Amino acid sequence: MPLYPETEPYDHGLLDVGDGNHVYWETCGNPDGKPALVLHGGPGSGCTPGHRRYFDPAVYRIVLLDQRGCGRSVPHASAHDTDMSVNTTRHLLSDLELLRRHLGIERWLVWGASWGSVLGLRYAQTHPGVVSELVLTGVATGSNAEVALLTHGLGRFFPDAFARFLAELPEDADRTGNLAAAYSRLLESPDPAVRARAARAWTDWETAIVPAPPRSVPRYEDPAFRMAFARTVTHYFGNDHFLGPDNDEGVVLRDAPLLAGIPGTLVQGGLDFGNLLGIVWRLERAWPDSELVLVDRAGHHAGAPGVVDVLVAATDRYGARG
Repeated sequence: MPLYPETEPYDHGLLDVGDGNHVYWETCGNPDGKPALVLHGGPGSGCTPGHRRYFDPAVYRIVLLDQRGCGRSVPHASAHDTDMSVNTTRHLLSDLELLRRHLGIERWLVWGASWGSVLGLRYAQTHPGVVSELVLTGVATGSNAEVALLTHGLGRFFPDAFARFLAELPEDADRTGNLAAAYSRLLESPDPAVRARAARAWTDWETAIVPAPPRSVPRYEDPAFRMAFARTVTHYFGNDHFLGPDNDEGVVLRDAPLLAGIPGTLVQGGLDFGNLLGIVWRLERAWPDSELVLVDRAGHHAGAPGVVDVLVAATDRYGARG
């Protein structure tokens, strides 16, 4: 089942969410259709036109936003003087509610990829009355165990890239501790050269742990994107995803029973490294209204062959429910 044709927004704007932040949003498709909210990954990736194409534009009122600090939202995290203390999960959840009320939406389907699945799950757990369904891919829960896997754990599979990743850290840094927090400190350095090297090293590691050579992702060649992305990801990874200090096994997974009554579809690539912890299976078992679809030979990317088909089929099915 292919993606739907490209479509353009019929409305957009910058929403004042407080703390000096203005969040970019746009709406596409049918203004009278079933509302659907798209949550991008990262944190810090920003939404793209491709995200609109997972929904039938005749059926859905599709809402996209750039979360704080990224995309077309302002201020941008690439600017060193942007205050990251007001960019936390709590702030993002509040922004979603402000946007929902601003658009006059009572309930909406929530679609999320990677970090967007973490945010979508937590949003549904804390605001269950406004989420009609969940469609999630590249599923994660934001636990400290997942962060440890993505930094330390995968080093045994990519030893050369991991050595380069560690080499950027200062000699006195704890290489057995929280590497994301260590990189976050580098990305807050007053020295722009230190910040630039750290952003490049972080995104090199990001690309090394997927089936592509280092620096192969075009968006990482944009210095502003690279800096904002690395700064935001390490800010969240290094601070328990702002889900609390008891997040080792996962607050989101712990609270999965709160999702009861919300239908959900979990679409996971069989080659997604996050599967090594078994979290998506544990989530499905703890959430009785969910279904898990495993796509062979696919990784973490929402645009992978097979993954697209299942995601579009899920939004079509939920769209038919009205």
